[in-house]
Amino acid sequence: MFKVTQNGKNRLDIELSGKLDSAQMRTALKELEEKSKGIDKGKMLYDVIEFHLPSLQAIVIEFSHLPSMFGLIRRFTKAAVLTDKTWIKKVSEFEGALIPGLEIRAFSREQREEAEIWLESLQQD
Repeated sequence: MFKVTQNGKNRLDIELSGKLDSAQMRTALKELEEKSKGIDKGKMLYDVIEFHLPSLQAIVIEFSHLPSMFGLIRRFTKAAVLTDKTWIKKVSEFEGALIPGLEIRAFSREQREEAEIWLESLQQD
């Protein structure tokens, strides 16, 4: 499951659980694109409940949307990732180091309040 919820003017909350197939990936990316329109200097809160690698077909769909995803990512400056998996925390923060202008921090799922506070804190420019 991939659920995108608008949380205020410049924030999206994304809930990810289970394994995505190609149809679910296509729908998820479309929903993410639609709900991020008009966002500037936005924030995202990813709640990774139970992660399974997507199907090969879903990965192909994701790669086919890379150009639009790069444009979408530029709308955001911060992302907090809630997960209980150490490797997802490390990959998330590494990804943040690779994407200019986007700071990503990972938190344990029980640290939701700290993640929310960090998302709302002012950025150091």
